[in-house]
Amino acid sequence: MKTHNYKKLQVWQESVDLAVDLYKVLQHFPTDEKFGITSQIKRSIVSVPSNIAEGAGRHTPKQFVQFLSNANGSACEADTQLIIANRVGFLEDEVYAEIENRLNKIQRMLYNLADKMN
Repeated sequence: MKTHNYKKLQVWQESVDLAVDLYKVLQHFPTDEKFGITSQIKRSIVSVPSNIAEGAGRHTPKQFVQFLSNANGSACEADTQLIIANRVGFLEDEVYAEIENRLNKIQRMLYNLADKMN
């Protein structure tokens, strides 16, 4: 069994950085959204690096690829929630555009890593 050191994976590092940055952005959302969209975004964005880490600890490359796929799904979920937050006025267009670019980069990295594992 080959275990990956997930902390050395650039995709893990960038997804952790994005999660931390999003937590800071979410502090400016309305307080009555604390248990609504704010909570949803936090859960989905934290799932990205969490799934990468969990997959890296699995026994087979096939299992790792499945968790990379889960991470990609969480990135899509976060993006959808951020689109909604942008459309209802909680997130400025420029901020959303920067986050979307970072999410797209992470998704490409996830795809490329999964492709290398197959």
